[in-house]
Amino acid sequence: MRTVRHSLSCYFFVLCAHATGASAQSGLVPAPPVINADSYLLMDFDTRRVLVEHHPDLQLPPASLTKLMTAYILAQEVQLGRLTLNDVVPVSRNAWSQNPVFNGSSLMWIEPGKEVTVGQLERGIVISSGNDATVAIAEHIAGSEGAFVDLMNQYAVELQLTGTHFENSHGLPHPDHLSTTRDLASLAAAAIRDHPERYAVYKERSYTYNDITQYNRNHLLREDESVDGLKTGYTRVAGYGLVASAERSGMRLISVVMGSSSTASRKQETRSLLNYGFRFYETVRPIEPGSVLEKARIWKGTADHVSLGLRDELVLTLPRSSAEIEQRVEVDSPLVAPLDAGDIVGRIVLTQSGEPVAEVPLEVIDPIGKSGFFARLWDGIVLWFQQLLS
Repeated sequence: MRTVRHSLSCYFFVLCAHATGASAQSGLVPAPPVINADSYLLMDFDTRRVLVEHHPDLQLPPASLTKLMTAYILAQEVQLGRLTLNDVVPVSRNAWSQNPVFNGSSLMWIEPGKEVTVGQLERGIVISSGNDATVAIAEHIAGSEGAFVDLMNQYAVELQLTGTHFENSHGLPHPDHLSTTRDLASLAAAAIRDHPERYAVYKERSYTYNDITQYNRNHLLREDESVDGLKTGYTRVAGYGLVASAERSGMRLISVVMGSSSTASRKQETRSLLNYGFRFYETVRPIEPGSVLEKARIWKGTADHVSLGLRDELVLTLPRSSAEIEQRVEVDSPLVAPLDAGDIVGRIVLTQSGEPVAEVPLEVIDPIGKSGFFARLWDGIVLWFQQLLS
C-alpha cells in the first residue's frame, strides 16, 4: 500500500489539534470575563487559538489601530530592501502637522523643510501615533496616500483580514474604514512573527522629536513587564481601543479591545483578558520536532524498520493542568517501501487525564528506498502469508 505524500505545514497540524483539544477537561476553566467593550478577543500567538471572543467579526472603526498596518508595511519595505531606516523623507503639505485634516488629532509634529528619517517616522507612528507621520511614510513608499491605501488593502487580502477595509493610512473617521478584533489580532501576530526587530519599537515608552516628548499611550507598558506592545486608538466615533501583547513563561497572548468607554477602561479590560488567559491556559510543545516515536516494520525496503514521528514542531494551547500529556502511536500497516520523509503513515493521539487533546499525522522521519528484486519478492511472499493468516 503506497502512502500519500505529506505536504501540509505544521501550522495546519496545530489547527487540527485545536479542534480536538478545545473539549479536553484536563483543567477547570471558569467562564471568561465579560468586559465593557463593543468587541474583544484573546488569542494565543503561537497556535492562533482564540480563548475569549465577543463579536469578533463585528466591523468597527479602528481609529489609530489602523497604524498597525501602516507600520507593518514600513517594516516589509525595510525587509525587502526598498527602504532603509536612515532614508530621509520629504514632508509634503499634506503630511504637515498643520494640515487642517489633522486638527485635534495625534501628531508627531513634522513639518516641510525639517529633516525626518524613516526610522524617526516609524517611532512617530508607533509611539506618538502621529497621523502626519503616517501620511509622510505613505507618500514616500507609494507616491501618494491613495496609492498606499491600495497597498494596505492588498496586504489585508494577503493576510486574510476578511473584515477589514482601509480608506486612509491613519484611522481618522471614514464610514468605509473598518476592521474587526479578529483581523487586528491576526495583523498583530503578523507584526510580531514577520518583523521581530521592528516589533521591539512597540515597547518603547516615549519618543522625542522636534523637542517634543510624547509618551506611549499603551499604559500597560509601564505597569506590566510582560506587556511589550502594541497600539492604542481613539476617535469619538470609534471609542477607545487597544491591541496588546504579552509574554509570560514562554506563552504569548494577543488581546484586542474595540469600542471601550475610556483609556482607563480599555487598560483594565485588556489586563483582565490577559490575566485570564495566562492563569487558566498554557502553551505546550509535547513532541520534539524530528524525534523518533516509533520504529515500524517496513516491507520491500532497504531496511527492515522505518523511523516514524513528527518532523515539525507541534504547539497546543490547553487548560493549565499538572497532568502529563500521554501519546499513543497508531501505524497504518503494512508499510511498504519506498517511503519518503514526510509521508503520512498513521496518527499520533495525545491525551491528558484520559481525555483526547490532539490527533496529528504520524510521519516518516527518514526515507526508505526499495530493496532489490529478490528481497522484494521474498518480502511479498512473507507478507502475503501473514495477511492470509490474519
